[in-house]
Amino acid sequence: MQIKDLIPWANKDRETEATAGTDNPVASLQREMNRVFEDFWGQFDRPNGPLDLAGTGARCDVVETDDAVELSVELPGMDMKDIDLTVSDDLLTLKGEKKVERKEKKKGYYLSERSYGSIYRTVPLPPGVDSDKANASFRNGVLTVTVPKTEEAQARLKRIEVKSA
Repeated sequence: MQIKDLIPWANKDRETEATAGTDNPVASLQREMNRVFEDFWGQFDRPNGPLDLAGTGARCDVVETDDAVELSVELPGMDMKDIDLTVSDDLLTLKGEKKVERKEKKKGYYLSERSYGSIYRTVPLPPGVDSDKANASFRNGVLTVTVPKTEEAQARLKRIEVKSA
């Protein structure tokens, strides 16, 4: 047996042999192991996957009210100086990077820890918002951005009464 016989993706022509005997427990085990490895290694290719290696997956809540669009993003461990927020062409872009370093030296040991993370998120804004009047606040690790709607957009809002049939 060679090492390439153990790697599932090395011999694509052997897949037909493994799927041919559905009653064969060894073939069934091989298929299951192939699936496990493909699921595991596939995580690295997906953005916002379980490992999120790209670090771009800032989770945010976007709510559109009658008079504004509100965005809230949890950014634990970040400071205001670490956040870059821009609005252009009806796109709200959030960039952030945190760097935490901790060093501790006491009698008998030396501790050094580093933690890095970055966030990049672009949120499309609906037509009729006034990006010049956008404001943002940052409190307790939560960024809240409010982009008000223009008066024309608010005037076009029409309520429809719902009647029972």
